[in-house]
Amino acid sequence: MLKSVFVILFYQLIGEFTQKFFEFSIPGPVIGLLLLLFTLLLLKKVEFKVNILTKDLFNSAETLLDYLPLLFIPVGVGVVMHLSFLEDNLVSVLLVIILGTLLTLGITGFIMEKILTKIKSND
Repeated sequence: MLKSVFVILFYQLIGEFTQKFFEFSIPGPVIGLLLLLFTLLLLKKVEFKVNILTKDLFNSAETLLDYLPLLFIPVGVGVVMHLSFLEDNLVSVLLVIILGTLLTLGITGFIMEKILTKIKSND
């Protein structure tokens, strides 16, 4: 598990470095996560035997997901500290939340449909 956590944190470090070096507006951890995804897809395509690493990564990710709600506590405190800003912009904030949620649901459904179609065609 320690190796896989190191891999996750290493890719986050690479993502942070890339974000700072190229001054992207995308957060570094997101860039690192995408780089990890592309690396795993490339290794799968090359048929490199990394079953042990991917199983360890999966187990570590599952463990980290158990503690994910703790990461929302600072965000909640930040929202409470800026309630006056939210009161002034309530309509626009609600509009962004609703549109973002609907867009996310639509894109997720579309991608899931494509994945399921591809899986069925491979069987």
